[in-house]
Amino acid sequence: MQFLNETPVASIIFIFTVITSLYAFNDHQLYGKFMLHPYTVSKGKNLYTFITSGLIHADYMHLFFNMFTFLFFAFKLETMIGHWQFGLLYFVSLILSDIPSVIKHKDHFWYNSLGASGAISAVLFSYILFEPLTTIGVMFIPMPAIVFAVLYLAYSWYMAKNAKDNIGHDAHFFGAITGLGFTIIFVPGVVPQFLSTLGLLR
Repeated sequence: MQFLNETPVASIIFIFTVITSLYAFNDHQLYGKFMLHPYTVSKGKNLYTFITSGLIHADYMHLFFNMFTFLFFAFKLETMIGHWQFGLLYFVSLILSDIPSVIKHKDHFWYNSLGASGAISAVLFSYILFEPLTTIGVMFIPMPAIVFAVLYLAYSWYMAKNAKDNIGHDAHFFGAITGLGFTIIFVPGVVPQFLSTLGLLR
């Protein structure tokens, strides 16, 4: 109950995403209704799937990694930027992070996407603006968040251009950019705070 009181938006998103994803694992018709299908969306149909595709995941591992990251950063972020700001960040990021994929795959009838990775990337990068020197572990290798951010953006950009692994690298990259942009716009003073933390502003 403490989480619901202090961070109601993150709590509701987390609970709803887990329940919807677990339900979809046993109801494949729900996948058809909720998945983002760029070919269809590019023709102005099923626009609601920009949101619903973020409520389902491909498998348990996909769900675990997204929700693990969400648990670690989202609740802290909501206390930093506010309730409605966090909710707006999350859902705007779900939409904006998928638009490049829709443009890229608008003629590919076979292509679908799902998962909250774009919004999760936005949450993570918004948090990094506040805590650029916090430690993030990647494959058991700890590193400052700012270093992780640079590597993450470079990797996502490269893989979006070259990979054929059916992972939404475009959503990862543009979700991260959306998180940065949204936070800079809606949280005055975050950039000077970021630079000061890095010792670049006195």
